[in-house]
Amino acid sequence: MSAVGIDTGLDLSTAPAGPSEISRRLESLPASGYLWRLVVLLSLGGWFEVYDLFFTGYIAPGLNRSGLLTTTTQAFFGFSGIGAFVAATFAGLFVGTFFLGFLADRFGRRSIFTWALLAYTAASVVMACQTTSAGLLFWRFVAGIGIGVEVITIDAYLTELMPSRMRGRAFAINQAVMFTAVPVVAALAWWLVPIGPLGWDGWRWVVLIGAVGSLAVWIVRLYLPESPLWLARHGREAEAVAVLRKLEAATGAAISPRIVAEGRPSAVIRTAGFFDIFKPAYAPLIILFMIFNLCQAFGVYGFANWVPTLLLEKGITVTKSLQYSFIIAFAYPIAPLLAATFADRCERRWIICGAAAAIAVFGIAFSQFSEPALLIASGVLVTTSNMTMSYAYHAYQTEVFPTAIRARASGVVYSMSRVSATFSGFIVAYMLRETGVGGVFGLITAAMIIVILAMALFGPNVRGKPLAA
Repeated sequence: MSAVGIDTGLDLSTAPAGPSEISRRLESLPASGYLWRLVVLLSLGGWFEVYDLFFTGYIAPGLNRSGLLTTTTQAFFGFSGIGAFVAATFAGLFVGTFFLGFLADRFGRRSIFTWALLAYTAASVVMACQTTSAGLLFWRFVAGIGIGVEVITIDAYLTELMPSRMRGRAFAINQAVMFTAVPVVAALAWWLVPIGPLGWDGWRWVVLIGAVGSLAVWIVRLYLPESPLWLARHGREAEAVAVLRKLEAATGAAISPRIVAEGRPSAVIRTAGFFDIFKPAYAPLIILFMIFNLCQAFGVYGFANWVPTLLLEKGITVTKSLQYSFIIAFAYPIAPLLAATFADRCERRWIICGAAAAIAVFGIAFSQFSEPALLIASGVLVTTSNMTMSYAYHAYQTEVFPTAIRARASGVVYSMSRVSATFSGFIVAYMLRETGVGGVFGLITAAMIIVILAMALFGPNVRGKPLAA
């Protein structure tokens, strides 16, 4: 069959625009204010996901202070400690990414983007009202499921709206906007956790403030189109081209004059199943990114979820540890903005390798310093390195897979970081008790070495390549 859009002398006035043609036209879109507005709108939805995810570490001193959880436990799998709270979060994230990542492939990026956010917000509200450790951990687990689905959906959604030559910058901007939530939650925790306004624990206020703000998603979703690639894959070709024409019109790209026929059920491409992601063409990528995610989570969450607690273990007071954590948190949105300057100039895998090496070096420095200025500086550098790696792999592990399995495959590989982070809560707590802060960063360094070897030896090149339809 002749490729759509090529002058073959045939009448294409009613020819359907299949996924390959949609992908080609998306790839040719020039940069525009409209495309970047879509990135920001998606990121605003993701803002609440980051807020909900990162308050895990910042409210930990408050959970300890309220008597619901302890900093460490005698038993390795102690369910009365902060480690259990971290584990419950990431166990839920694992369920959401591994088992439910397919929802965005089946029901669409836009609808799952909305409903997943509302689901985890509702669970967080219930969690804020709990008075027992068991209730707290259960509802944190439920909220984690919704956050896991949301993470995968946003990554697939953003990947399918941006041409490859801008995708790195798009993910960097996406992370910069979303991670402005971190200094916000850090500031709220610093302010509210020590005082407990109106006789209610401060950590509960931190949770509820984010939940109320997330209702803004109902406004955000009105301005987001469905992914045209997803629509085309599901036989809704007229809708796909309508979205594409809107993108092209907003960017000033040439618009095809042809009329596109409605997709017929017989023309719909077969829905991919779970085992399709393990076909020979994709299995090596699945294995590579599973190993990568198992290790990278130690660097990202082994530090991010434990900053206030690590500072406490170095002899710093609760109030001061939250103050230092607040200052360090400003690196979360600033680092991706800096990374945007080189995001599409280098292969993703080399950016990941460089960031992993920096995490190891600056992490060891953090473990050795006690002077406030040096502690904060090394903490900022660890966070900057973490965020550089984060934007790169979020783009990388979605663009390497085709549209039919993009959310499912990226969900399965990303779920390994949830497994890692689940157990890292217990492992970090154990290492902290037995070997101190230095032992924690020794563990993180070992994980980063594996990341570097895996990406350097086996990571595919993706720079400048269009998405597989």
